[in-house]
Amino acid sequence: MSMNAAAAEHLRQLQETQQAEHDQNRRTQQEEVVYHQWATFRVDDELYGIDVMQVKEVLRFSEITPVPGADTSILGIINLRGNVVTVIDTRQMFGLPMVPYDDETRVIVVEFNEQEVIGLVVDSVDEVINLPHNDVDRAPSVSGDDSTKRFVQGVCYHNNILIILLDLTKMLLSITPLTEEELLNQRGY
Repeated sequence: MSMNAAAAEHLRQLQETQQAEHDQNRRTQQEEVVYHQWATFRVDDELYGIDVMQVKEVLRFSEITPVPGADTSILGIINLRGNVVTVIDTRQMFGLPMVPYDDETRVIVVEFNEQEVIGLVVDSVDEVINLPHNDVDRAPSVSGDDSTKRFVQGVCYHNNILIILLDLTKMLLSITPLTEEELLNQRGY
């Protein structure tokens, strides 16, 4: 190989290395926008969102069988294609006044703990929206006795409307009885 050919090859390798570094820097500088999908619904004229991946289906409100001795926010159970689904009243859970159910009232069936299916009674269902992760503000600090605040994971404006993003797991754990093992762990045994 002649001296000119070796120099040309070395120059080509340097250019490839510089181009690769430039491409890497450009990718690092361009922040990738990550979107998250939320199923939105209304309760007492407020717009709420839950992770769409936890939503199984949306049902029209129908007769619910009461369960004696259940938590006050549990309306009862329904039979959904052979499966028993516990139904929770979000108004009761959020400490809001009760209103009569109407044609807009829906039951959002969600998956909880990858094993249990729960129904949430809401005033109406809105839409599924994509929100950029960067647009979601952290949950406001929890102070006072506001029942809803403890379930909020963040807030976001979409089309100039405030959406309160709920942590479904926190909501459902607040009314789910602890297992014997969880009770012992909580007591330090």
